[in-house]
Amino acid sequence: MNKTYLITGATSDIGYELIQTLNKNNAKFLLQGLSGLEKLKIFCKENNVDAEFFDVNLSSDEETDNFVEKLKEYSPTHFIHLPALRVINTKFKNFDEERFLMDINVQIMSAIKICKVIMPKMAKSKYGRILFMATSYVLSNPPKNTAAYIMSKNALVGLMKSLATDYAPNGVTVNSVSPSMIETKFLEETSHIIVESAAASHPMKRNATVKDVVPAMAFLLSDEASYITGVNLPITGGSIIE
Repeated sequence: MNKTYLITGATSDIGYELIQTLNKNNAKFLLQGLSGLEKLKIFCKENNVDAEFFDVNLSSDEETDNFVEKLKEYSPTHFIHLPALRVINTKFKNFDEERFLMDINVQIMSAIKICKVIMPKMAKSKYGRILFMATSYVLSNPPKNTAAYIMSKNALVGLMKSLATDYAPNGVTVNSVSPSMIETKFLEETSHIIVESAAASHPMKRNATVKDVVPAMAFLLSDEASYITGVNLPITGGSIIE
């Protein structure tokens, strides 16, 4: 079976690594991004990636709805959902409701709308893989001043578990991964003191890299993982052991 990978948030560092890892056996990619999409196009051309690109702001209801309407023309076999607003550490008394609702649109509402369109097709064909990007913060006591991020990620894990239950009889698996801190451009607005402290306190004395995380993601997207669904996989290097 030829694979078609729909990746939202494809311009992220994880997105790039996933594309490189999954680009084999005539795979096709449907890649959504916002900033950095032109750079991604160049990368795909240089690496012979068969891809279509969608410049979509997932915080916008209108743009997301238009994107979802376009997706009705396709039948992706895999959906990997990566986007999130960057973590901003702020005291709860300064909770930014408007930004939180934007993140809910980016992480949750877009996933719901996309899944409503693509999952019935997957169920009909008796094959599909869905994978969400969560965080190790949902596995134990979260760090202080991250309420908005934690709530969004917990909602995403809840959606994953519900969809896994609903679609298990149809050969469609739905999972998520929960990595500890990954050193990517996602951390650009995070204090270097927080990043360095996380590495120093980690059992392996370092933060994760995309190459630590993507192989596990690729396995959950593989045919070999057909009996694994409803799992939120920790990728923590021993910082959290369940």
